[in-house]
Amino acid sequence: MLHILIADDHSIMRLGVRALVEEHPGWEVCGEAANGREAVEMAERLRPEICIVDVSMPELNGIETTRRIRAVLPGTEVVVLTVHDSEDLAASVLAAGARGPHALLHPQGGGLRRRSARARQASGAGRARAAHAART
Repeated sequence: MLHILIADDHSIMRLGVRALVEEHPGWEVCGEAANGREAVEMAERLRPEICIVDVSMPELNGIETTRRIRAVLPGTEVVVLTVHDSEDLAASVLAAGARGPHALLHPQGGGLRRRSARARQASGAGRARAAHAART
């Protein structure tokens, strides 16, 4: 069984993501968090294989939530959901520890557009900008 934690401050989004997850045999939602701090605490306690995290949440945003979950659970994959279309955001998500070809999901045209190749490119550009800023 694949255990998945959902973190979003909007209950309707958690409900929708839960419905999508539970359509898959062998996938189970092990918990739902309404903010980033709660997501980190639940992840530490429940130890899910995957966390689906909204980028914009109270208490801790999705990027910091991702960073903290990956620090304590390096084997847990994190997928970040967003309605924002930003290469800098994609770079920040990857720098925080979300990884894989589907690290950032963005709704578009009724489906989910995977930000993989563009996100990887942005991550490299973001790291280069951060390195440059650190040197100056």
